[in-house]
Amino acid sequence: MRVIAGTAKRLQLKTPQGSHTRPTTDRIKETLFNMISTELSGCIFLDLFSGSGAIGIEALSRGAKKAVFIENNKEALKCLKENLEHTQVYSRAQVIPRDVLIGLEILESNSEKSAEEGLVFDFIFIDPPYDSGLEKKVLEVLSKSSIINSESTIIVEAGSDTNFDDLEEMGFSIIKEKRYKSNRHVFVQRL
Repeated sequence: MRVIAGTAKRLQLKTPQGSHTRPTTDRIKETLFNMISTELSGCIFLDLFSGSGAIGIEALSRGAKKAVFIENNKEALKCLKENLEHTQVYSRAQVIPRDVLIGLEILESNSEKSAEEGLVFDFIFIDPPYDSGLEKKVLEVLSKSSIINSESTIIVEAGSDTNFDDLEEMGFSIIKEKRYKSNRHVFVQRL
């Protein structure tokens, strides 16, 4: 696995051993970033279930102003921190070593404390274990959150059979979708 483009182009990334994480392949990552590349410069990016950090690091390499990574697996966190150092983007990164739902509470709390700063993410990438139902739990939290607004784009990497029928009830709509062989990216925004 490597960084596809930008300041860290071609640098190899470490990935955690075992089956706790499922890295997004370089081909799928390249397709994803080709879809959002014009909107990355200066954006604030949130990488949930970040694993090795490949998605958030790609965003930073391509010009994101800041990326926040939330991951709780110790092996993945070790790889994530080593990858941030190796790609020299650590100064624009924040790592929250927690369960994603707790990490979102921390971000929400910090955003409320510093209302003048109003931390709002331009992109949120959600890549939970497939068929775990965690994407729905995260979207339910985000539906009431001040860390997104109607212009924030949430990208969910999910299994090809994951059901998104209840998005509208949560206040979201699908703006586009990209299907691959065994998974897909679903882009959603607040209504």
